[in-house]
Amino acid sequence: MTTSSSPSGPRILIFVGDDYEDLELWYPKLRLIEAGCRVTVAGANAKAVYQGKNGYPCLSDAAIEEVKSTDFHGLICAGGWMPDKLRRDATVLKLTREFAEAGKLVAAICHGGWIPISANVYRGVRVTGSPGIKDDLINAGCLFEDAPVVVDRHFVSSRKPDDLPAFCQGILQVLSRS
Repeated sequence: MTTSSSPSGPRILIFVGDDYEDLELWYPKLRLIEAGCRVTVAGANAKAVYQGKNGYPCLSDAAIEEVKSTDFHGLICAGGWMPDKLRRDATVLKLTREFAEAGKLVAAICHGGWIPISANVYRGVRVTGSPGIKDDLINAGCLFEDAPVVVDRHFVSSRKPDDLPAFCQGILQVLSRS
């Protein structure tokens, strides 16, 4: 498995699939590399190219089936239409549950919240997300807040690409505590 960045920083897993929201994957990936994190992007297949909603390609480092939550300090779920597809994958849900149960970072932006919803890890958690999934978040038992970023223990969430600076600050805040 290949990763980007520092050999000694926190290891972060980012899910990827077709129709991911370009900025919501690339901004955190590059910001975390800049902060010294080791980032692995995992899709259905290793070394496959996935197209973002806006046409930007992303090459996966690993296959989701091959990654282990124990190898990482945190998980990021970008938005777009990708999360609606990935939340049907049993391994994606298992990994998300493992991160949450271990008290590790679980970060979701925009529609990325669909993955923790389907993994059943959001009940009682304060979150935000795209207005398009507000009802889904509430129906999953979340405590919804309309804010640029919400940090609740090891959960970080944001609403949209404009919130990315606050989202990444929240991620780095949680990582600094681990």
